[in-house]
Amino acid sequence: MANEKKIDCVILGLLSHEALTGYEIKKRMDTALSYFWGASYGSIYPALSDLVARGLATKKEYSENNRKKLIYTITDDGRDYLKNWLALPVEKDELRYETLLKLFFGNEKGPAQAMTHIEAFEKKIENRLPYLLYAENILTEHLEADPTHKYYLLTVRFGIKTYRTYLEWCGEAKALLKKNQGNAD
Repeated sequence: MANEKKIDCVILGLLSHEALTGYEIKKRMDTALSYFWGASYGSIYPALSDLVARGLATKKEYSENNRKKLIYTITDDGRDYLKNWLALPVEKDELRYETLLKLFFGNEKGPAQAMTHIEAFEKKIENRLPYLLYAENILTEHLEADPTHKYYLLTVRFGIKTYRTYLEWCGEAKALLKKNQGNAD
């Protein structure tokens, strides 16, 4: 299991809660998981095909509004695979932000460009934070309705604290750039 693809485990984790289409999986990644994990359609659909081929998930075609859709469901083998992966030690946690990479080399373009990147990052975080706050309220209200809610709540609260810290950093970074704006451009 050392070479498992994380996308497989993410998909199996989502399917362990409910049957989903590829589109719904992508939507979950773009909302509930977006502050700590992401994937493109280009990685989701090949992974789904592979999971089905390996017997870790099944797919079933159905029609909705005269459109054919494929819905994926985790199998018992898939659930075992997910449980085995969950028991493994974490290999690495990493932070990768293109914004920070561009700021690291920001001297080449100057404070005005750095400010543009920081403000764009800040706006993105400000737009996402309300979703996490809403999710926290819903999960807290329905904590006892489903045992998975407490685990979702843990990740949502981590996201809220992280995003609030990001916003604090944005304010500090903008203040530092404004203070030193006359030094270089």
